[in-house]
Amino acid sequence: MTDTNEGGGPVKVMVVDDHPMWRDAVARDLSESGFEVVATAGDGDQAVRRAKATAPDVLVLDLNLPGKPGVQVCKEVVSGNPAIRVLVLSASGEHADVLEAVKSGATGYLLKSASTEELQDAVRRTAAGDPVFTPGLAGLVLGEYRRLASEPAPAPDEERSRAPRLTERETEVLRLVAKGLSYKQIAERLVISHRTVQNHVQNTLGKLQLHNRVELVRYAIERGLDDA
Repeated sequence: MTDTNEGGGPVKVMVVDDHPMWRDAVARDLSESGFEVVATAGDGDQAVRRAKATAPDVLVLDLNLPGKPGVQVCKEVVSGNPAIRVLVLSASGEHADVLEAVKSGATGYLLKSASTEELQDAVRRTAAGDPVFTPGLAGLVLGEYRRLASEPAPAPDEERSRAPRLTERETEVLRLVAKGLSYKQIAERLVISHRTVQNHVQNTLGKLQLHNRVELVRYAIERGLDDA
């Protein structure tokens, strides 16, 4: 079975890891399971260049890279093309690494001890826009969202300070995102399609001039929407 992206084509994946055998094995497993592996890279600079050239749906990224660290790769790739979703695949389960990756724009974080089936499912869900974390890490990330929201936000510029007008449904979706629900769970809760949820999130990001889920959740928590 071929996994498809929002446009109906196969989900395009890029694999970044500095160990050739591991990188090739991951790329082969994903390719054999129906994903389209559009590129691989073995160092940070190469990863940024190839991600820009191939625009994968999902970037499977190791953090420990020569030349440019994975978190920097994540920042540059996501800022250059917010449509690219980053799934970190790392040997490290250190909380600091997880939080740094999320703050850099990663959608998910999976340990390399995960099975092939778990990786395939994680890539599939990441492509759909859902946050994916190795069990035990999701609560840590949500706690970090809340900690960030309790800190004073940077002074907004004039454009950002104007209160944007969200529709009632956009606000409803935003509230559920802030509670930590996946897009699939939100779709089921509101009895709408998964794609409709994604559209509402993208529209909300545009209106609020935000770039990723981390900033969106922070915005919602700052306004108490997670408690509503």
